[in-house]
Amino acid sequence: MLFATHLLAAGLLARRFRTSVGWAVVGAALPDLVDKPLASLGIVDLFHSVGHSALLAVVVVPVALLGRVGVAAAVGWASHLLFDAVHVVLNGRAGDALFLVWPLAVPPDPLAIPPGAFFFYYLWSPSFFVEVAIWTGAAALAVRAWRGRAEAA
Repeated sequence: MLFATHLLAAGLLARRFRTSVGWAVVGAALPDLVDKPLASLGIVDLFHSVGHSALLAVVVVPVALLGRVGVAAAVGWASHLLFDAVHVVLNGRAGDALFLVWPLAVPPDPLAIPPGAFFFYYLWSPSFFVEVAIWTGAAALAVRAWRGRAEAA
């Protein structure tokens, strides 16, 4: 899933569950803000590793217990992992979902495509159309909210 869609999805989930949109977006950004530089610098081999590992739940759950801000950040982080896992499965690479248990297991044949090149690889894939639907739905919700405010005024 593309970075911007992770942020949008986290924001929508936060609004739905009436928690901090800002902190949910921060939580959703963290996996990529951690992993993309690590892989680009050659510190790890995969673009889904440390920040994308569900094993980080041992850190994220205590953060969530700190209060509403922690819950929002945890929701954002968890949504990022969930949507990335769905994305690789939809695109026929279910084995790549092993990133969820990194470093205990690694995908047998990961794409290992840098973020810029990944964008062009991703266009027209099955999960690309899911993202188009997410953005279309978000736009429809925004127009509906805008119209509702305009009519109330």
